[in-house]
Amino acid sequence: MNHVFHPEAALEFEEAVQFYQIRGRTLADRFAWQVRKSIQQILTTPERWRVVEADVRRCSVAIFPYAVLYSIEANFILILAIAHHKREPGYWKKRLLSKPKV
Repeated sequence: MNHVFHPEAALEFEEAVQFYQIRGRTLADRFAWQVRKSIQQILTTPERWRVVEADVRRCSVAIFPYAVLYSIEANFILILAIAHHKREPGYWKKRLLSKPKV
């Protein structure tokens, strides 16, 4: 199965990598690798993680205070957010209204 980033989730991921880049390239690379690893796990077993809202599931990123929020679509996994644990809960819900169709 493939995955698609919601445009705002892609931007979040980029911004988080840049945040860690300032603290060191190795840290940024490690963060990006852990997020990609989480996404790969989601693609392998998408129903493994619990539903948090409607059809949205949450997979925590190892080591870092982030989670990948996603929905299982007909032909792909939609990544809705790369959410920091301390960010305002539910800020990503508006993205459900603008799901990309692939």
